[in-house]
Amino acid sequence: MEDRAVAADKRTAAAQDAWICFQDEAGQILRPPKARTWSRRGHPPVVTVSGKGSGRVSIAGLVCCKPRRRSRLIYRIRLHRGHKGERRSFAERDYAGLLDAAHQQLGAPIVLVWDNLNTHISRAMRSYIAARDWLTVYRLPAYAPELNPAEGIWANLRTGLGNLRVTGLDASTRSSRPG
Repeated sequence: MEDRAVAADKRTAAAQDAWICFQDEAGQILRPPKARTWSRRGHPPVVTVSGKGSGRVSIAGLVCCKPRRRSRLIYRIRLHRGHKGERRSFAERDYAGLLDAAHQQLGAPIVLVWDNLNTHISRAMRSYIAARDWLTVYRLPAYAPELNPAEGIWANLRTGLGNLRVTGLDASTRSSRPG
């Protein structure tokens, strides 16, 4: 990771006294992913799910790091209830809201590192970024999830959802929020 572009990001963040924030998003439908669990021998656990209803829970998050400061996870959840014409992913205004809230919460400039998702490179997002002097954006190369620490958070989240039985979208978001 000692590529010149990455090292330049470090200098940019230090010069601005900024937080480095890695952004990523993930989604989950109501059916839980397959997972391993413990049980008594000969009594395999069975988690019954209805399979009824459609819907999806999407989450977009920022892993925020700064030297000599505690790391932060700032995220937003969006429910997709499967209505006709409803958007199934985060829109530019959702990402703008997440970034504005992160800036407010962190109280410092942000050096944002994210992938090349179509909403990240849209005209509306470019205008939003240009209007924020506290925001510097770097894009990850295509197909490089190993460079984004936020990817590992979604893997851990999905592992924890394997044995979670929910009855609806609202229950899934209540269960996934930190206590």
